[in-house]
This record gives sequence, structure tokens and C-alpha cells, in this order.
Amino acid sequence: MTRLEERSAAIFLDRDGTLVYSSVYPSRPEQLRLYEGIEQGLGLLQEAGFRLVVVTNQSGLARGLFTDDDLGRMHAHLADELARSGVRIDGIYHCPHHPDGVVPGLAVRCDCRKPAPGMILRAATDLSLDLASSWFVGDILDDVEAGNAAGCRTVLVDLGTESAPPRPARCPDYVARATRHALRIIAAVEGVGPAEPDVDYRPQGWDTASDKAAPPDGGPPSRRMRIET
Repeated sequence: MTRLEERSAAIFLDRDGTLVYSSVYPSRPEQLRLYEGIEQGLGLLQEAGFRLVVVTNQSGLARGLFTDDDLGRMHAHLADELARSGVRIDGIYHCPHHPDGVVPGLAVRCDCRKPAPGMILRAATDLSLDLASSWFVGDILDDVEAGNAAGCRTVLVDLGTESAPPRPARCPDYVARATRHALRIIAAVEGVGPAEPDVDYRPQGWDTASDKAAPPDGGPPSRRMRIET
């Protein structure tokens, strides 16, 4: 019996920039390219009892750039690619909305688009998840804010796009150099993997003096542009 069998915890994962390489509004399965080597870390956490749940903003639907069927094919491909390595995705949740969209019914503000926690809360209900025992891994601070709001612990994958958080709600518990590093941090903290020596990593320009704290006066330097989804 694993340590987590008496509860149902999850690893929530953003899609673009976290599970797969970032690209601008992918619309075909072959455009979703998994980061190399993440299957081992995902598999280790799954074997420890964590559910694996993808939570992704997909405003391309509201913008008319692809259809629900297109998205379904992309996500089936993503699940199949991971399944080849023995990794099972327990759920994929997406938000189709954006207030600047062009598709009627989707061009609205909602409570599911990150940084709102709506998709996480829905997954917790559907899959009977213990959010306090769960983690959210994402590459932008909107992911972190959504995970924090839902009561999860959070890891930011540093792609060089995010400045230091302006307020505690957007501060991650940990920052990782890559998704593989994020998964190693979680495994080490949960006691299901080896110790991770680089758990205190912070991007250049961030305040390293404290966790869950605002940045120093004057603000951080700007970082690379990120891709919105």
C-alpha cells in the first residue's frame, strides 16, 4: 500500500510550456511536443498515488482558431503519447473562454480561466481530490495564482517569462528550472524520491530572502515575452 492510498491527491499540470513546448495556438496533434524525459517523473508520482490532471486555458476556441473536435484530437494524442511510457492522465480540463473572443457564447469572462481556480475546483469534485494534498505545476504566474486560490502547493517552471510576483497570491512555493526539475522537487518534498539539492532555486532578479513574499521595492527587471493561451 502506498502512502497516499488513503487520500486522493493530484498533480495539476498546465499544458503549454509545462507538459509540452510552447507554441502559438497549436491546432493539430503533431504540434503538441512533450518535453523530453518528463515521463519518468510523472510515472514516479503516479506510482506514489498521485492523480495526474491537465488544466489548460484554450482561448483559441473563443478566438475561432480551432474547434472542440480539433482540441479533442490534440488531447487524445497527448494522452496516447504519455500512455506509451505507462503514464495515465486522469483528466484534462480546459477553459474555452476569452473576453476578446469572436465566437458567440465563448467571448465572455468566466470563473474557469486561470488565474481563477474554477477548473481545479471542478476536477476536485469530479475526481474526489484532496486539494490541500495536491500540487499545481505551471509556467506562468496565472497558474500559480489559480493553484494557490484552490489551496494547492505550487511550483513555477521558469521559462524566463515571469517577473517576481507582485503580491503573495501569485507567489509559488517553489520555482523549478524545468518541468523535470519541478517533478523532482515534488517527489523529494513528498518523500517518494531522492533528495533534491536545488529546491531553493529562484530566477535572476527575484527576491531570494523569503518565500510567499512580495518583490523588493522598485520591482523586478522585465523578462522575456510569454505566449498567452
